[in-house]
Amino acid sequence: MKKRNREAASGIRLLLLRRRRLQSRLRLLAPVVSAVFGVLFLLFALFSLLAPVPISRNELPFRRNSSWSIGLDVQPSADRGVVFRVPAAGGSLGHDMWTSRLSKFYYGCSNASAKFSRVGVSTQGNRYLLISTSGGLNQQRTGITDAVVAARILNATLVVPKLDQKSFWKDSSNFGEIFDVDWFISFLSKDVKIIKQLPKEGRKIMAPYTMRVPRKCTPSCYQKRVLPVLTKKHAVELTKFDYRLSNKLDVDLQKLRCRVNYHALKFTDPILEMGKKLVERMRMKSKHFIALHLRFESDMLAFSGCYYGGGDKERTELGALRKRWKTLHIRNPDKERRQGKCPLTPEEVGLMLRALGFGSDVHIYVASGEVYGGEATLAPLKALFPNFHSKDTIASEEELSPFSLFSSRMAALDFIVCDESDVFVTNNNGNMARMLAGRRRYFGHKPTIRPNAKKLYRLFMNRSNMTWEEFASGVRTLQIGFMGEPKEVRPGRGEFHENPSSCLCEHPEAKAGGHLGSILPGRVGTEKEGGSTLSTVKNTEQADEQPGEDEHDWTDMDYSENENGLQGKGILNLTDSDLGLLSKAEAQPELEEMFSD
Repeated sequence: MKKRNREAASGIRLLLLRRRRLQSRLRLLAPVVSAVFGVLFLLFALFSLLAPVPISRNELPFRRNSSWSIGLDVQPSADRGVVFRVPAAGGSLGHDMWTSRLSKFYYGCSNASAKFSRVGVSTQGNRYLLISTSGGLNQQRTGITDAVVAARILNATLVVPKLDQKSFWKDSSNFGEIFDVDWFISFLSKDVKIIKQLPKEGRKIMAPYTMRVPRKCTPSCYQKRVLPVLTKKHAVELTKFDYRLSNKLDVDLQKLRCRVNYHALKFTDPILEMGKKLVERMRMKSKHFIALHLRFESDMLAFSGCYYGGGDKERTELGALRKRWKTLHIRNPDKERRQGKCPLTPEEVGLMLRALGFGSDVHIYVASGEVYGGEATLAPLKALFPNFHSKDTIASEEELSPFSLFSSRMAALDFIVCDESDVFVTNNNGNMARMLAGRRRYFGHKPTIRPNAKKLYRLFMNRSNMTWEEFASGVRTLQIGFMGEPKEVRPGRGEFHENPSSCLCEHPEAKAGGHLGSILPGRVGTEKEGGSTLSTVKNTEQADEQPGEDEHDWTDMDYSENENGLQGKGILNLTDSDLGLLSKAEAQPELEEMFSD
């Protein structure tokens, strides 16, 4: 019995000992378990703080401050906890985004005044003027327009202009393959005599004397430099003829410019018909559409000297392209961007349009070559505007085949669609942008948006520290004066082709009545009694931000011309040695304005 009691007591002591050991081990593990749970709790709390606010289906998160990123996310500001959420809807701005609010008060007017003499009175029979254009389609268009006026100044017969077939685009098209040459001649028959080729001298066609005039050459400049040569040689060809005529001409000569540019220069029927198809297909997709001249190709970026965050790869690739132009000076990319001389990235263009009220349902037609960075660069813009089109997506390869090997004919198709769009957006201030801006002002002041890049720069750089509402409000404020409304640009400011103020007339009856009535925007006609051209209207809104005649941006490269030669020489004492001196002086190498189309 005692033995059993001793065994039972021994078992109890053993159990108690094991229990104490277990409790000791648990006491040792408790801090570890608590630490693990504490770490897990802290991580959970941290993730909760960093997690984005739930996003509704009407909001699109967007990566900021990265021009090349294609991922979409939301990054809150560290100090403010701000989330930059891009809405899918454009929002209501209280007015129709697809029209200019004051357009009904203005119309295009380009008829000659009664004092503008007819061609038979002004043209001298033994003077023939030829020009060789330079650059792409729209740069050549400026040259053709100014050539007609130059012929009028010189009282000369104009020979149908020769198009540039040797520059960057290497387009073999002649004038008659892009423009309706018979219409061109007949429409201007009352203003300037135009012939298709030089007459013969005996059995041979006359050989013209070639020379070049400075840029922005005034009527007096033509009379001093060209007229003596024309009188002596009878046929003169002006080479590299682009922007070779001053902005500052009398009203009748400015109106002649408008008659040429907006009425006489008509594309050939095949180009017009294909352009019409493209416009109709865009209209089938949506009642309204935007046309965007993106101009974000590698050549443009290299030429601009700007940097877009692509690292050593971008610097190497664009730097190699830039070496093609030995006369280009080295530029500070940050300074260029601060001064508004760099095109916006596709991402920035999309954000600007969304801030201006255009939602994700808007259809966009993009006129562009191969974008630098390819689809990765376009992805943010396409995420914002998925209804993304180009002539290659809305027309078949077979339909485009008659045009696809000719850069100017393809550019003409884009020109037509951009001209017919409800809203045109340009991403640079090059030739196409200027020509279309002026044309859209003349034909009813259709909205034309040009980014105020100089002011938008800081807004884009700081957008990670603001809400979407703050950003959008800033964009709308900074874009006042850059939306294609009447009187945005002071008359005489900027290129005449962009701001044809002498050809824009105000309709006082419509302004007083506040309705469209019988106004026919874009008609050719003299002003009604009581009407006035915008050249007499004073306006200072945003004037300081608009380029003046002599303020050249990065797309407008100046040509260094020798101002010696005929300057100051009399008309009657010109000798052959003078002509030789002039030829040498004018033959200095130039930097082509080849990347502004």
